[in-house]
Amino acid sequence: MKVKKSLANRRGIYLLPNLLTTAGLFAGFYAVVASMQGHFENAAIAIFIAMIMDGLDGRMARMTNTQSDFGAEYDSMADMVSFGIAPSLVVYNWALTDIGKFGWLAAFVYVVGAALRLARFNTQVATADKNYFQGLASPSAAAILAGLVWVGSKYQWEAKPWGFYIALLTLVAGLLMVSNFRYSSFKEVDWKGKIPFIGVLVIVLVFIFIAIDPPTVLFVGFTLYALSGPVMTLWRIKDIKEERQRKKALKKEAMSEPTIDEVDN
Repeated sequence: MKVKKSLANRRGIYLLPNLLTTAGLFAGFYAVVASMQGHFENAAIAIFIAMIMDGLDGRMARMTNTQSDFGAEYDSMADMVSFGIAPSLVVYNWALTDIGKFGWLAAFVYVVGAALRLARFNTQVATADKNYFQGLASPSAAAILAGLVWVGSKYQWEAKPWGFYIALLTLVAGLLMVSNFRYSSFKEVDWKGKIPFIGVLVIVLVFIFIAIDPPTVLFVGFTLYALSGPVMTLWRIKDIKEERQRKKALKKEAMSEPTIDEVDN
């Protein structure tokens, strides 16, 4: 009986975090379907809902100690749909259908950028600096495109005459994901620590601005975050070079240290 139970536990998957991942995947798929039917505002909102689900599933897995290799792989597959395929197709259906080959190629570059970004993240997750992301995270890139579509839908913009510039933005967002620009992961923030009273007022003001005009605030906010990567990298280029030189020096020292067999001989 004990053997059967252990085998059942191995074959099973954790319900709660994977349920949240599935909800995010559903939101991404719904965004594609909604854009095909011309409901672009609903499509953009669905991508932001997928972002919320993506943020919750990992935290829930850590809180309940239900992390698993299956959950990590499933989350990556869901992210590819929700933050790679869905935003590119939504923005393509919204603004890029009339500019020909350049439109779908820009959307394709975005999809490739998201796929490469996720693959690089998965392979470097154990060794990367936790305080920074290398390249723009795919949810942030998706938020830029979804925010633009949401703003345009809310204010009833005629997007197709601006298709070339929107394609350029899509192209840049895709390239930023595979760039070497460093973006803050905000993991250095002590969320359990104390903050000044004025900090609480700032947080309240942020929520008020989002409530007043969600699409504009979210689009501007994530666009500024995307710009912060190149600015922060160029600002700290000297420190980054020194850090790389230190790592190379430490690696050389480690390789030049004698092994146990060499010492014995």
